Amino acid sequence: MEAGGTRDLLAIGADMAPVPVPGFDSVETVAPATDPRYERDMLALVAGLQPALVLPTVSEELARIATLGLAVGWGSRLVVSPAGPAAVAGDKLLTMWALARAGVGVPAFAGAETFRSAAEALAWAGGPVVVKPRVARGGRGVHVLEDPDDRVWGRVDAAWIVQCFAPGTEYSPQVYRSPGTGRCRVVVLRKAGLEHGRVGNATAVERVPDGEVPDVADLAERTVQALGLVGPVDMDVRRLADGTPVVLEVNARFGAVSASAPELLDAVLDDWPG
Repeated sequence: MEAGGTRDLLAIGADMAPVPVPGFDSVETVAPATDPRYERDMLALVAGLQPALVLPTVSEELARIATLGLAVGWGSRLVVSPAGPAAVAGDKLLTMWALARAGVGVPAFAGAETFRSAAEALAWAGGPVVVKPRVARGGRGVHVLEDPDDRVWGRVDAAWIVQCFAPGTEYSPQVYRSPGTGRCRVVVLRKAGLEHGRVGNATAVERVPDGEVPDVADLAERTVQALGLVGPVDMDVRRLADGTPVVLEVNARFGAVSASAPELLDAVLDDWPG
């Protein structure tokens, strides 16, 4: 595996259903992050391989592996935020509460249990809303609701969040925040296509030249600072109708489009105290 086009790395992957992955020397088997066997599998894998760095990339495992690392003394070889901040970022409603409290821009939002019906949610927003599970990866479960009779509402409960729909340009800022200095490196990616039209995972991204959207870059930096995150962070940002950028959700890890910002991996290799 190459990093920054100049360094050769020995990269070992881990997955619940391993298959060969380009760039990885091998992919080992571990239990899912929600399985009680996860910790034991990870302990055995790290003990056997003795890697210089461990980089978790699944949202569900972040708080759990941060806690495990603290318990067994992995120290700085584990590239992850502390368990508390990782847990907050892993829950979309907790993320909104934390950012709103810190004065960081977010869309109007509420726990889905606040509303008795889709019609009530739409009236509150004065237009379309986005409903999505509080804990989910990528675009899983994300739905734009415009019809008060939309049957998706029948699945919505307290495990979901409602956000006012932000209709503007969507970005995926990629951030590395140093655990030592607190300094951030931000690369802004513009989403050029979305899996489900107006929402969902990016099907294509375009790199935005440094300085072209300073409000988005500043928002991304203030987000990781407010949440207390360090290391690689991926997030979704969208502009409201008036052009104001707001944070939709945060992933305290490398994301699906992080390969378009290779500086993040270089920053981990250069700066992380592993």
